[in-house]
Amino acid sequence: MSEARHPLQTLIGGPRGAIEGMAPPIVFVLAYAMSGSELAWAIGAALAVGFVLAVWRLMRVERPVRVVGALFVVALGALIAAYTGSAVAYFWPLVLANVVSALAFAVSILIRWPLLGVIVGPIAGTRMRWRSDPDLLRAYSRASWLWVALNLIRAAVQVPLIEGENLWALAAVRPVFYLLVLATIWLSWVVIRRTLPADHPGIRTVRSIQAD
Repeated sequence: MSEARHPLQTLIGGPRGAIEGMAPPIVFVLAYAMSGSELAWAIGAALAVGFVLAVWRLMRVERPVRVVGALFVVALGALIAAYTGSAVAYFWPLVLANVVSALAFAVSILIRWPLLGVIVGPIAGTRMRWRSDPDLLRAYSRASWLWVALNLIRAAVQVPLIEGENLWALAAVRPVFYLLVLATIWLSWVVIRRTLPADHPGIRTVRSIQAD
């Protein structure tokens, strides 16, 4: 495994990150089914899991923004499901989060602040200095388009399932989405490596530093 690959791997958070991402929606569907389609039980279970995961993140001293953001998506889904009386409505905020993420990545590329670089730069040790390296800027920009595609694909898959009220399929696609994230991380690394010139030292080093 290349030393430079590690910063990209941190994007998924390992098995723990997968559990955190998949647990609330899967628990919601399971609780709804096991309670005989009692929406209140499903909402309560999802909120409980979301709260426990939030506490878990805080105990690991994660950034409050990430903790609050994750809990907000769970709470918003529960609120919409309760308001509409529809279990599948719980998944609309997840679709919205995917669309917003796709837009954020796309805009960041257009303004030359690709989000992949913003996320990976501090992990790789270059902070935001990578922007002064035209090769790194180009590499992060190209790889960020993969994340635009990933989020649009996830949104596109969920919308017909929600409209078809297919709860089990909405739960079943969570592991598939995790695999798509893994594939996107791998492809991002491939794109970065192929974009950087052969003599470039890699994402951990800024080759030409200029004043911001």
